[in-house]
Amino acid sequence: MQFELMASMMCANYGNLEKEVKALEEGGIDSFHIDIMDGRYVPNFAMSLNDLRYITMATKKPVDVHLMIEHPCNNIGIFLGCLRKGDTVYIHPEAEYHPSTTLQKVINAGMIPGIAINPGTSVETVMELLRIVRKVLVMSVNPGNAGQMYLPYVGKKITKLLALKEDMDFEICWDGACSADKILEYAPKGVKGFVLGTTLLFGKKESYGETLQNIRELKF
Repeated sequence: MQFELMASMMCANYGNLEKEVKALEEGGIDSFHIDIMDGRYVPNFAMSLNDLRYITMATKKPVDVHLMIEHPCNNIGIFLGCLRKGDTVYIHPEAEYHPSTTLQKVINAGMIPGIAINPGTSVETVMELLRIVRKVLVMSVNPGNAGQMYLPYVGKKITKLLALKEDMDFEICWDGACSADKILEYAPKGVKGFVLGTTLLFGKKESYGETLQNIRELKF
């Protein structure tokens, strides 16, 4: 079964970021997930433009940038300038007056356009955007902090998106409180990617390689 594992780099050890990136690469991570927070759209500050620049330069793996910021269109060029063609940029539709304009800038730059859907955001309110994006990042926790509890009602939202993804041609990724049982349940249903943080990847006794291998060897 094919699914992708992404490292939530806000959970990494910043005492030696270079070592973290190399260890994750060698361990078999598929991509690096970068959370940018402005302290306004979400109640936290996380990861800087310099973090994004460094990780993009330090790896050849794909990078996913999750913009948890107000009005990303105002500064989208700064972030796009740090990325390579084929990297992914997620925005939150509620954070922008005209999200389709921002997504078009992502497309014009050769990046993969995506939206992130908060637990309290319904599928119906982003229906037209689903025809534009290629990836949908479903938040199973309220955005802004690692280590939060999974919100069970998000599962019904994923079921709705799974019914739409073939017709509208987008992939679904899971972000927040991602445990082995969630991968076991939702990967077979068609969720393509899983962002791994403190629940499953970081702060464990095992090496990243051992942890990632154990995930890929889950008995479906």
